[in-house]
Amino acid sequence: MATADDALLIAIPTYNERDNIDALLTSLRGLHPTAHVVVIDDASPDGTGQLVAARAREDSRIHLIARDRKSGIGSAYRAAFAWALEHGFALVVSMDADWSHDPREICRLLQVIGEADVVVGSRYVRGGRIEDWPWSRLVLSRGANALARLLVGRRLSDWTSGFKCYRTSMLKALPFGSGGIDSEGYAFQVDILYHCHRAGFRIREVPIVFVDRKEGRTKMSRSEVYRGVLTLFRIASRRVVGGIARRLGA
Repeated sequence: MATADDALLIAIPTYNERDNIDALLTSLRGLHPTAHVVVIDDASPDGTGQLVAARAREDSRIHLIARDRKSGIGSAYRAAFAWALEHGFALVVSMDADWSHDPREICRLLQVIGEADVVVGSRYVRGGRIEDWPWSRLVLSRGANALARLLVGRRLSDWTSGFKCYRTSMLKALPFGSGGIDSEGYAFQVDILYHCHRAGFRIREVPIVFVDRKEGRTKMSRSEVYRGVLTLFRIASRRVVGGIARRLGA
């Protein structure tokens, strides 16, 4: 069981989350007083980055990666992982800024990371659930995960979860960038898990309760959905090509 919070970095991508981020930072600092929190802000017009910068000036364990434009959640996490490796953290927890991921459930991820390289906070294993989502979002999420299990693999129940704990020793070994984990948007979640499995890393799922945001607007757009589906087919094609290559080399 991981108990050293000072080895933990909590990474939060943001775009227009001013209504949520201040209270979330306060909650995280209270629950994990020796952990560090890094916010990766994509030049939010609502002033999210400025608010985080002010908190960082008051608290040496809060950090801001300020980007000059909206560049996508995939590149935000790649920036956070690079920052974690540069500063010597052992663990990185990724989570959303909108309170859909309960800060109190970080402890569940940490309890299991001793037996794994990445722990997924899963909505679709026994004990996990979603609250307050409209039926359209629920159908979209379940459909995306069903398609992922069909095209990428049945070994996971929640391919699209953004609530995870990673060992940085594993992140160091993953192929980020062109030709590897290069997806943007929410397709990044499937992409990184696919590469974790392909590399033979240990993946565990733990149940979480996912709650729909109370403040602000969802960032999930129709174009995000299309990109996600294309990513699934791209990963599936890599699996097919890889399988053929292995058989030919046998």
